[in-house]
Amino acid sequence: MSDFQDFLKRQFAHVAVGEFKPGKFAAAQQLYEEAIATYKAGFKGAYLLREPDSDRGLSVVFWESVEDMDASETEAVHQAILKKMAPLFTQPPTLTIYEVVAAIAPPSD
Repeated sequence: MSDFQDFLKRQFAHVAVGEFKPGKFAAAQQLYEEAIATYKAGFKGAYLLREPDSDRGLSVVFWESVEDMDASETEAVHQAILKKMAPLFTQPPTLTIYEVVAAIAPPSD
């Protein structure tokens, strides 16, 4: 029964949408990668997307649980990196947590 319960568990996605000051996206990307590298328990993957020819972006970080996400984001090293990133934004990003309700992979050949 445990395998079935594990199958029913849903992941969570932390989504941030923001815009960086002109020319600051590369610096923000480097800090983003440093911040992601601090994640451990419950971390399932991350994507950083950039709108072409702009400094607007979207981050999606996948977690096993909201508790794992909260624990990782409160670590001092993670907070220090986010503090360095904050001045690069034109305004604070919009943050939202989503429950992953479907994950569809392409068919294998």
